[in-house]
Amino acid sequence: MAKDKKLVEAITSMDEDFAQWYTDVVKKAELIEYSSIRGCMIIRPNGYAIWENIQKELDAAFKATGVENVYMPMFIPESLLQKEKDHVEGFAPEVAWVTHGGMEKLTERLCIRPTSETLFCEFYSNIIHSYRDLPKLYNQWCSVVRWEKTTRPFLRTMEFLWQEGHTAHATAEEAEERTIQMLDVYADFCEQVLAIPMIKGRKSEKEKFAGAKSTYTIEALMHDGKALQSGTSHNFGDGFAKAFDIQYTDKDNKLQYVHQTSWGMTTRLIGAIIMVHGDDSGLVLPPRIAPTQVMVIPINQNKEGVMEAANKLRDKLASYRVKLDNSDKSPGWKFSEQEMRGIPLRVEIGPKDIEANQAVIVRRDTREKLVVSLNEIEAKVGEILTQMQSDMIERARNHRDSHTYTVSTMEEFEKTAAEKPGFIKAMWCMDEACENEIKEKTGVTSRCMPFEQEHISDKCICCGKPAKTMAYWGKAY
Repeated sequence: MAKDKKLVEAITSMDEDFAQWYTDVVKKAELIEYSSIRGCMIIRPNGYAIWENIQKELDAAFKATGVENVYMPMFIPESLLQKEKDHVEGFAPEVAWVTHGGMEKLTERLCIRPTSETLFCEFYSNIIHSYRDLPKLYNQWCSVVRWEKTTRPFLRTMEFLWQEGHTAHATAEEAEERTIQMLDVYADFCEQVLAIPMIKGRKSEKEKFAGAKSTYTIEALMHDGKALQSGTSHNFGDGFAKAFDIQYTDKDNKLQYVHQTSWGMTTRLIGAIIMVHGDDSGLVLPPRIAPTQVMVIPINQNKEGVMEAANKLRDKLASYRVKLDNSDKSPGWKFSEQEMRGIPLRVEIGPKDIEANQAVIVRRDTREKLVVSLNEIEAKVGEILTQMQSDMIERARNHRDSHTYTVSTMEEFEKTAAEKPGFIKAMWCMDEACENEIKEKTGVTSRCMPFEQEHISDKCICCGKPAKTMAYWGKAY
């Protein structure tokens, strides 16, 4: 039995050292392997399978709103990047440049895309001519490169996988509607599929995307009380259109500039799943996103009839994402491995179970054991998976709400920021000077101005002047 525990003993307790716990989990659950290139990770099959499920669910949700997939080049000429001043200034510190092709120096540097706004703008300027060409609703799945100073697997890497949606519309109203619509798609996906509750709102002017008119965000709270920006949706207005001369002829035969949006989610979501749902035994995956939902584990598999029964059980559960662990490892090791990988349910079957026409179902999140008749097991597995998904979002929501604090004085703010990790709700005048002072004094940043506003007081928490909004604040990844 001691050997069986080694797998889990290798994980640092999250209460002892959360950062090390996170690193242990991504390694021991075989989600990633470190690369020889600083800040870049190799996503292993266990990790990539989660991303494939994220991709599948999001892609279907995008297409349901009329979005089509395209693919853009990974290189951006420097002259193209320079066309939108605010945009290039915002990304300049993170850009990686290609200066040579083979042995020859390039006449113009090429940027490895940190994001693809400029490429889409050039594309739109070539294909949009009339109101009949609008709207354009495009998305691409790709990787981007940002030269980060500090990196951590999934949360912040120099190269990461993502999707980036880019749309063009005839009016400002249509662009704003699409911006909010895609934010809602993101929030619904995170809550319904990933079982992670979100705060939806608008970013401050300081925190908005470079070149955007406005940026909207969904913010999640991790187990350690830090916030994670989990998805963003940007309204560009007609700023990019004017920089790239993207015009169309309207129904009155007058030239107009298009209005654009952009929105993205990344492999950072895998980090969110780990940090919201994981425990000291490893991953805990919500059933809807888990690559394997059910692991069948034979007990005393060398005894006559056990493997035959296990195979039949796997086939009976084929409507779920099910696997059979028929390796020669001990049952205890298999249990630890299944828990480490976060597989929602394990189903144990051995000689005594066969004799009683039953199996034992164990939930990963609560470790609750249920003895179920083989005649009812298919329906029962479905019920348990549904209940587990529901319980996980409820637990995450309770954790977030119990770690969200309301303050009305700066003294309260500083004390809460120092002693209680989590979200802080406070009134703000929306002046950037106050935003900077709050960060300097407490180490927290504005996360968003939520759509669901509350009136805590009339005064800004920092300067005491009339408040214009209630904002969420917190330390963030």
